[in-house]
Amino acid sequence: MAHTTAHKSSILLTGLLCSTALTVFSATKGHAEDDGVLSLDPIIVKQRDADGDAADRATAVYVADAEIERAAMGDLKDLFAGIASVSVGGAIPVAQKIYVNGIDMLKLAVQVDGVSQNNRVFHHASANAFDPGLMKSVRVDPGVAPADAGPGALAGRVVMETIDAEDILTEGQAIGGKTRLSYGENGDTFGTSLTLAGQSNGFEILLYGKRMTGDDYTDGAGNTVGGTRSDLTAGLLKLAYETDAGHRFEFSGQQMQDTALRNRRANFGTASFNPLGTVYDTKRTVYSLRYEDVNGGGNWDPSATIGFSENEIGSIGTTETSVGVTRTYSATFQNRFHLSESDTITAGIDFQDQKSSASGDYWGTNRPSETSQTIGVFAQARLQPSDRLKVSAGLRYDWNAFTGQDFGQSGRPYEQDSSGLSGNLSIVYDVNDALSLRAGYSNVFGGIGIEDNFLFFRDWDYSALKPRRASNVVVGADWQSGNWTLGAEAFQTKIDDTRDVAGPTVTSYDFESRGYNLGATYGWDSGFARLTFTDSETRVNGAATSSYYVLDSGAPIGQVLALEVQQELPQWDLVVGGHIDAAFDYDQQLNEAEATTKLEGYEVLNLFAEYRPAAYANVTIRAEINNVFDRQYADRATYGGDYPGFATLKEPGRSVSLVANVSF
Repeated sequence: MAHTTAHKSSILLTGLLCSTALTVFSATKGHAEDDGVLSLDPIIVKQRDADGDAADRATAVYVADAEIERAAMGDLKDLFAGIASVSVGGAIPVAQKIYVNGIDMLKLAVQVDGVSQNNRVFHHASANAFDPGLMKSVRVDPGVAPADAGPGALAGRVVMETIDAEDILTEGQAIGGKTRLSYGENGDTFGTSLTLAGQSNGFEILLYGKRMTGDDYTDGAGNTVGGTRSDLTAGLLKLAYETDAGHRFEFSGQQMQDTALRNRRANFGTASFNPLGTVYDTKRTVYSLRYEDVNGGGNWDPSATIGFSENEIGSIGTTETSVGVTRTYSATFQNRFHLSESDTITAGIDFQDQKSSASGDYWGTNRPSETSQTIGVFAQARLQPSDRLKVSAGLRYDWNAFTGQDFGQSGRPYEQDSSGLSGNLSIVYDVNDALSLRAGYSNVFGGIGIEDNFLFFRDWDYSALKPRRASNVVVGADWQSGNWTLGAEAFQTKIDDTRDVAGPTVTSYDFESRGYNLGATYGWDSGFARLTFTDSETRVNGAATSSYYVLDSGAPIGQVLALEVQQELPQWDLVVGGHIDAAFDYDQQLNEAEATTKLEGYEVLNLFAEYRPAAYANVTIRAEINNVFDRQYADRATYGGDYPGFATLKEPGRSVSLVANVSF
């Protein structure tokens, strides 16, 4: 299929993920990088991906450069704005949970700078607290993930790369930086960040720091939403050295900390059963050490990554303190065999060691924990048999060793070893220059994962525990003609033996998410309009279920729509635009007496204007008005909206903000 770029709206149909699916395409106008406007075209990001043209990337979602920049002083909801099939609920970073086609990101492999992130955390907090200001690129591989995605890619993966010195410095510049200042009037939230970078004789260094402070915000009805104040600190150090022969060594270390007074359950609103009075001290730490041969080719193109990631959540209440720590050590060693200019095979070995532990007043002298270790070997072939056909196929085999917690008992902890084969196949066929068809399937061994450490309050019976196995199917079509791009995708993900607990007994259930995504984009020389729509439903043991019974696997998202419009006004040095987030009423037809069968819909309008004065090309000022009509609502991905009278965590009401960016 011929993709056009140039200054016209080159369009990327970004498909999304999992279970029975239609693809949502993210197609936007392609701006030249030298015209002073960051690109909104994900194609440019895709072209930086070494495997961007492979069949297994056909349904990938690439977040555009401009979208990352606009979210830099915001959160993950801002990062994925405009992509209907990626839902972010929770309103504040410590509580924000991400769902891709209705599936919790806990079921996806998540990597930052090549390092596997732990997939478990306190269920009233987020396992996905990342600072968008750190990000260089963000990609979601929904559903069918390749074999080199690593262990645990049950429903796909998410890949994040942090900024490098070269992203800050211009050509020939040895030292430079960028600073951002922001203010949001709803909650009087102030933010500042500073990035410094330098490079010389193959050496690179980057330092980044960010601080956000503020008060509780008000919702659309003018009510102060307790437990929502900002008190966030983030930092990144990156060092690199590249030899003249192309051997690149890179170290990165990052940390994000959020400490503030929250509701006892941070992802719920304040209520009598959920009082405001617990300090959440949360910290995410990631270290990565990588090597690659940037000039690699032929049959020798190696890379290696070793790393450490950790989530720590301290819950400091009025009578007791609890601390949960989840950490992961990971390593990947692989080589890419270049069979031809378009055909490659990537093969290697990876390792993952996860541990979830608890301590504090609640547990006394006990230190309960669980561990899960996985070693995998893999090979992924990415081939182009003809001009119109692309094929990607892979296999991996994993050995998993699980050790359960014994709550300090004198007996030997429960242990179980398991192993399994995983396979995937993706095909893209260009019927003609306008129409492309694609399909993908994967069957994934998931082993046994670690559990939420805040649930380690009893000695569990693990006798019924089984390793997980998932299957993913995606079928889609993409059409592009002139300035129009259309996309459609049907998806289905099934995860068997999803872990659960009933009293002292570890149990399991079968989870399913299915639905479709639609996308349409029209672009012109100075702007674009993009519409994405998703319709997903989640099931447990074959039946529709509420947000409680599907917790940590997915959420009842239903029908969600996102509409984006942007226009350049070069005569005034302006870019203006906005987007609408909307969710339709959703009738789940539940059999659960305590849950309602209907989720109420909402529509929210957000507007922005960016000003870049011609005389000061290094300065950008952006003004935003979010939730223009002051709608009181909880995002569809926020827990509890399907329970009558439940105190959901409401989104901010009308919010006016200013952000100033200065490069030097």
